[in-house]
Amino acid sequence: MKTVENKYITVAYELYTTEDGERELMEKATAEHPFQFISGLGTTLDTFESQIAPLNKGDQFEFTIASEDAYGEYDDAHVLDLPKSIFEIDGRFDNERIYAGNVVPLMDSEGRRLNGTVVEVQPETVVIDMNHPLAGASLTFIGQVIENRLATNEEVQGMVNMMSGESEGGCGCGCGCDSDGCSDDDCGDGCGGCGGGCH
Repeated sequence: MKTVENKYITVAYELYTTEDGERELMEKATAEHPFQFISGLGTTLDTFESQIAPLNKGDQFEFTIASEDAYGEYDDAHVLDLPKSIFEIDGRFDNERIYAGNVVPLMDSEGRRLNGTVVEVQPETVVIDMNHPLAGASLTFIGQVIENRLATNEEVQGMVNMMSGESEGGCGCGCGCDSDGCSDDDCGDGCGGCGGGCH
């Protein structure tokens, strides 16, 4: 059995997609609000982690991950018509959260948390796009490693607790928010709030 080496890694980067030969900045994690993760726990794309984990503190990086190794191709079958009734709270449709363009948290039949984008609210259904926003895109990361060291047992356990919903505090995005959670704004242009990010 192979032992996994868990590293505590902090990076600052810019994430670009390319369309018609033009790069478009999609996400930015600054040195002030870096992206932090522990390798070997499945919290990032395997292809992202495999590029970053071998690097040392201070190393610069630039690499591209093909769409099939990132979030896959866009799939029309992942656009769903869901009954409006599942978005009701106390018998009333949740107009405050369910509107076109909003990203909403959902759960599948196995209890896994997923995000979907509301495409349209119809009289009887809500059209939800379950494709990742970057499905079909190749991802180019340009940045620098701020920290790369072995993770402590406490850090690994803290991440495992957060992933299982047992954490008492923090969202893990490096923005320093408390147990009440954080919003996208708390992390500046960094990790995209709790559960955000493209890595």
